[in-house]
Amino acid sequence: MRAIVLEEHGGPEVLRLRDVPDPAPGPEELLVRTGATALNRADVMQREGRYPQPGGRAPAFEIPGLEFAGIVEAVGERVTAFRSGDRVCGLLAGGGYAEKVVIHERQAIPLPDDLSIEEGAAIPEVFLTAYDALFPQAGMALGDTVLVHAGGSGVGTAAIQLARISGARVLCTLGSDDKGARARELGAEVAINYKTSDWAAAVKEATGGRGADVILDFVGAPYLEQNLQAATPRGRIVFIGTMGGPSGQINLGVLMSKRLQLFGTVLRARPLEEKATLAQAFIRHAMPLFRSGALRPVVDRVFDISEAPDAHRYMEANRNFGKIVLRIP
Repeated sequence: MRAIVLEEHGGPEVLRLRDVPDPAPGPEELLVRTGATALNRADVMQREGRYPQPGGRAPAFEIPGLEFAGIVEAVGERVTAFRSGDRVCGLLAGGGYAEKVVIHERQAIPLPDDLSIEEGAAIPEVFLTAYDALFPQAGMALGDTVLVHAGGSGVGTAAIQLARISGARVLCTLGSDDKGARARELGAEVAINYKTSDWAAAVKEATGGRGADVILDFVGAPYLEQNLQAATPRGRIVFIGTMGGPSGQINLGVLMSKRLQLFGTVLRARPLEEKATLAQAFIRHAMPLFRSGALRPVVDRVFDISEAPDAHRYMEANRNFGKIVLRIP
């Protein structure tokens, strides 16, 4: 099969299309011929050598890619939930930039017929991340006010939709007024341009001085203090990414007086059982909303797999609103 491989770390130019051995499914795994995968910030970090792929790896290269959509080609001898020809998508620890992947059957997500393969590839990483952060982690409830940072990112667009459809009031921060307008179309009530506004003050103003019950943060260190200020008493702040840096200082007095809760979360390095449990909950609670059209993946642009370096450059320029997808012919 062909795959994009990392034989060294560096800029987008190190992403090279190569012939590599096909993966082999285990007794409880599916072999899937992928039709598309999608980009994530973790792919850029892995390419740069700042986010190593967990588990074993081939001695000479890594294959990036945390998600896929495609058609089941073969199943292991103990698989009961899927058969050859089924359309599926799912979350991976790596290996998604390839013509074939393997996934445990309990992690695979059935793909509705009315969604394209490219749309399916835009679901797993961002919607599972947002679902996990909002509900199991932060315990979001009906009527909560939710602040979503990076509202134009893949996870941001997913979180806006999930929070809105669950009865929350949604605020978000973005880097342009154009992205703000598109976020409002997804259900954000207030979209704040962080380049031109004091977003923490804007959150307090929009909530009558109360603040946000739940904050999803992708930036990290630069937003620590402002997150504390923007949170309501007994608010919950979930750290999903550290694009601005992982280390910073916080005012423990504010943390204690407001009785705030801080959560950190990652999906990639979780054990199989935790990922499978999350996938099964997502299938039950969220996938019917894709079938009804209440939720939708937001695809910004589709590149061919051979154009992976250009896709990475596009992401690094922060030009996208929603997901960047790689089509795999």
